[in-house]
Amino acid sequence: MIASLRMFYSSVGRKLVMALTGLFLCTFLVEHLYGNLLLYKIDGGLAFNEYSAWMAGNLFIRTVEIGLFAGFLIHIIDGLYLTLQNRKARPVRYAVSQQTGNSTWFSRNMGLTGSFILFFLIVHLRSFFFPHRVLHAENSMAYDVANAFQSNWYSALYVLAMVILGAHLNHGFQSAFQTVGANNQKYRSTLKIAGSIFALIIMIGFASFPVMFYFDIFGVASDILR
Repeated sequence: MIASLRMFYSSVGRKLVMALTGLFLCTFLVEHLYGNLLLYKIDGGLAFNEYSAWMAGNLFIRTVEIGLFAGFLIHIIDGLYLTLQNRKARPVRYAVSQQTGNSTWFSRNMGLTGSFILFFLIVHLRSFFFPHRVLHAENSMAYDVANAFQSNWYSALYVLAMVILGAHLNHGFQSAFQTVGANNQKYRSTLKIAGSIFALIIMIGFASFPVMFYFDIFGVASDILR
């Protein structure tokens, strides 16, 4: 038992925790994207509001949300810890030589991109989760979403965050599977393609909302804000 706990505090154990929490958060992104797609239904936001109300009132979902917040915290804390440890252990010359290697800027700066995503997450929760789940805002969730995307700065921040999230996922998705043991050469190329496709779907899917609402494409904003 003690040996198992020590393993999770080791570098290998922390990477395993990072991988498992990362994959768990990937499932959340899929579910969250599905729910948000209801905003495109031209019904004044009714379907999305009903879905949001169901999420807020479902005991199982609220319990999962606790696990989700825990997953985010563990993933972020472990990510920052591993980033700091790697920088301490890596000589300057080695770090410089890696700039011309096979790694990309995003793969070398997962801690930085993760920190930006954390900043965006705080802004995002402040805009929607706390007003509706904690303060019980008067406006509907669909109205507040459509209204938020009328803002230049918020729409731009959202799109930028989704681009960075896509890059973060592109590297993190395949790295997570390799960490849990799926690092066989036979599956490596498949995982790389799957990770890129998943990251692209998540990035385009979420980034489409501020674009569609800000420019009122197909009248999605005016349908809810009228």
